[in-house]
Amino acid sequence: MKREEKHTRCPEKKCFNPGNLLYPLPAVMVTCGDMERSNIITVAWAGTVCSDPAMVSISIRPERYSHGIISSTGEFAVNLVTRKLIRATDLCGVISGRNTDKFRETGLTKAQAFKVSCPVIAESPVSIECRVQKIVKLGTHDMFLARVLCLDVSEAVIDRTGKFLLNSSGLAVYSHGEYFSLGEKLGSFGYSIRKKPKKKTDKKRRG
Repeated sequence: MKREEKHTRCPEKKCFNPGNLLYPLPAVMVTCGDMERSNIITVAWAGTVCSDPAMVSISIRPERYSHGIISSTGEFAVNLVTRKLIRATDLCGVISGRNTDKFRETGLTKAQAFKVSCPVIAESPVSIECRVQKIVKLGTHDMFLARVLCLDVSEAVIDRTGKFLLNSSGLAVYSHGEYFSLGEKLGSFGYSIRKKPKKKTDKKRRG
């Protein structure tokens, strides 16, 4: 006989108005423009949307300076952030590029990308070169859906076999107004169903 499921509200939880509490998020510095006139905008609303073809999304308010640049050029680069880059990341999120050269202000190094006109940040372990495929107007933000053209990966996060050592590079995340560095490893993909290796039995103890 099938057991009847019980449904009840969790007494320890309260219902709040709709809001964005999907945390933590990657804190990234998005570069745009060209090598002569470029800008950096800090974006927390960024994510992966497709693996084949590789695509990402970023969401930006229409009034932001970088919104107009990316809408015009159709290109940008997502630069991953480490704990060493957090101060620069925060600064690029609170000052406007309309009247400030953020590369000069932060001391970050402007580097030539492989496939897009905008620069990438040399200090970032990974820069994701992107070309806009579609702009979706949602409300307070417009979402830029973009195809990944190239990954600029620092040799410092690649071992001799070609494996990415990204998780040991000091990556940082953003959560509810605060920045954090990645901490203790809790598992790896698929570990919950992976069979545990059998312990070797000492033959001398048999019999």
